[in-house]
Amino acid sequence: MSSVRSKPAPGEPIYLQFEDNRLLPPLFGEHDKHLVQIEQLLGVSLISRGNQIAISGPHDAVEIAHAALSRLYQRLESGDGVDAAEVDAAVRMATAPTNLFGEQEPVIRTRRRQVAARTPAQARYIDAMQSADLVFGLGPAGTGKTYLAVCCAVSMLIAGKVDRIVLSRPAVEAGERLGYLPGDMKDKVDPYMRPIYDALYDSLPGDQVARRIENGDIEIAPLAFMRGRTLKNAFVLLDEGQNASPVQMKMFLTRLGENSRMVVTGDLSQIDLPTGVRSGLRDAIETLKDMDGLQTVHFTEVDVIRHQLVSRIVKAYDTRDKERRSAKKMERDGRSDGDGR
Repeated sequence: MSSVRSKPAPGEPIYLQFEDNRLLPPLFGEHDKHLVQIEQLLGVSLISRGNQIAISGPHDAVEIAHAALSRLYQRLESGDGVDAAEVDAAVRMATAPTNLFGEQEPVIRTRRRQVAARTPAQARYIDAMQSADLVFGLGPAGTGKTYLAVCCAVSMLIAGKVDRIVLSRPAVEAGERLGYLPGDMKDKVDPYMRPIYDALYDSLPGDQVARRIENGDIEIAPLAFMRGRTLKNAFVLLDEGQNASPVQMKMFLTRLGENSRMVVTGDLSQIDLPTGVRSGLRDAIETLKDMDGLQTVHFTEVDVIRHQLVSRIVKAYDTRDKERRSAKKMERDGRSDGDGR
């Protein structure tokens, strides 16, 4: 692959040329739908002739399109596929600073697939989990917090970097009651842990998941089951950490043993604790800020990688909550002024 970058005059296109014509159909997409997607996302024009694409439009957008197409072509060269989600990811990643992770972006390798970041925040998150002893991943649903953490745990387990995986959630339900569900404790808890199971089965063949759970290499349990333990040589994940109380969070964080990694994920806008109970995740973030060995990665609605409508839904709720907080502040300030008079 090569590009013609001989200082084109303003308004003139930049050309990107590809060496392997066999990779062009999946790169361009059926009826050039991948090129159309990039045009719509960036406001550029992409014209293909043979094995060459002419990119024209605003300078910054042209540079991003160039980087995104190069990334997608390299993905195809390595034997991976390209679909609409990968096109979107390539555009997102092309907006990141070129020196953010040096020459190579962090990836997660599992038995079933190689998982690459789809947003700059995801790349920071993967890098943090691979380098820090304790990581907080904060942000809305659909940003990959749980999925990437489970994949990273599996990667470290099969590479021999840890001996086991411990995956946990606080047993706080979003408007439901586990006690009324039929069956024993496992039957009650398993549906609540389903997102964790889904990520496991996406990382390991099903028979290996079952075998590793049976022999204790992988443990999935409610947060209350962590009390009194020291977790050595383990990758430990607490999902939905916003629903842990401060006492539970302190208990969990102090389970960290020798040669272990710990990740806590959560969305501080989705706290299901009873009214008046402070979130242990919020409490921990405030208490442990700037502590050595800890990294915190913040996700926003721009990192949502589900259906595009999900990102707009998250943004709409965030906007509404900010407006409500602003209105309440103005109301309080107005009452204070009234009292002063």
